[in-house]
Amino acid sequence: MNDPDCLFCGIVAGTTPATIVMETDDVVGFLDVRPVFKGHVLLVPRQHVVTLSDLPEPLIVPLFSAAQRVADAITSGLGAQGTFVAMNNVVSQSVAHLHVHVVPRTKGDGLRGFFWPRTKYADGEAETCAATIREALA
Repeated sequence: MNDPDCLFCGIVAGTTPATIVMETDDVVGFLDVRPVFKGHVLLVPRQHVVTLSDLPEPLIVPLFSAAQRVADAITSGLGAQGTFVAMNNVVSQSVAHLHVHVVPRTKGDGLRGFFWPRTKYADGEAETCAATIREALA
């Protein structure tokens, strides 16, 4: 069910390093290495699925329940005022494995339309951010 050439399948399998935020039987959530804003989480089904149309019906609820939980954790844990939840299908999909972006938002953060500026984590900052989200998920 996994694609050996897929970056996200490698993260799911534990062979590619990532800063994991959550894991369920069906979904893995990890910090985006090029976040729009710090705390930007990607949620992927464990099963290799390329687009939303390919997502098997039994995985719809687990994936979107995870998105709901992570969005709540980002606001309560990181103090974001809200979140931006998005998914690309083929166009602008940098990794051909379905993923849901959950991006922290604050009023006046500068995000406009679909222009997604990217930032970087300082050393150790990603793990601190992930730990805060994991605590809020608990």
